[in-house]
Amino acid sequence: MGKFQHIFGQTKPVIGMVHLAAMPGAPLFDAAGGIDAMLAAAHADLAALQDAGFDAVMFGNENDRPYEFAADPATTATMAFVIGRLKPQIVVPFGVNVLWDPTSTIALAAATGAQFAREIFTGTYASDMGPWTPDAGKAMRYRDRLGRADLAMLYNVSAEFADSLDHRPLPDRARSAVFSSIPDAVLVSGQITGEAAALSDLAAVKQVLPEMPVLANTGVKHATVAEVLGIADGCIVGSSLKVDGDTWNPVDPDRAADFMARAKAARSP
Repeated sequence: MGKFQHIFGQTKPVIGMVHLAAMPGAPLFDAAGGIDAMLAAAHADLAALQDAGFDAVMFGNENDRPYEFAADPATTATMAFVIGRLKPQIVVPFGVNVLWDPTSTIALAAATGAQFAREIFTGTYASDMGPWTPDAGKAMRYRDRLGRADLAMLYNVSAEFADSLDHRPLPDRARSAVFSSIPDAVLVSGQITGEAAALSDLAAVKQVLPEMPVLANTGVKHATVAEVLGIADGCIVGSSLKVDGDTWNPVDPDRAADFMARAKAARSP
């Protein structure tokens, strides 16, 4: 059994995002509220997602705009502290993502005991943050050096905020990444956070990777989750669950419950 199946079984998992507040040192950091406010907000979002029945949660530093390729050590340390404080309340599998730093993501996973990690591990991109050239070989070796060969690696193969400089069609890039870099799942994204991946892209990637879990990574809505899960092997969702559907708002418990009810109905035989 693969790592993805070991974590989620045969269910098409729906993973809810806990978007942590901006970290110390980031332009949007709430100096007045500090870590206590960050922890309280994360606790509320986590509770809303788990009460709604999400299959897993993922912690990310989505508010750390503008993003960096080498995260400040304070970012990784603060995220580890917050997740550590929340861990007694976590009752579902959880993952982590430090934007956009594979090394810090893996370090955070090792420190917190996360079961999965999401990142851009492969490809070459022109991005809002400058030239983007992740190194999957370095990341995978670092994972194993930290004793986390069990960590499931979720590869986002269509980077947000960026354009691929590799002009092969997306399905070819995804197939090549699986062959060369051994991911445990492949993620397909829209152009920015909260923007949907094209269903045609999801279907094309799944067609060439029938044995690999392929998930929708961004922009899944209440109205589209059934159609998405008809193609993909799961999805990651954040913005649609927030108050007014706004990425930067807290999770709305009612929206989260409604979304998960639709997802469960779509997964029913």
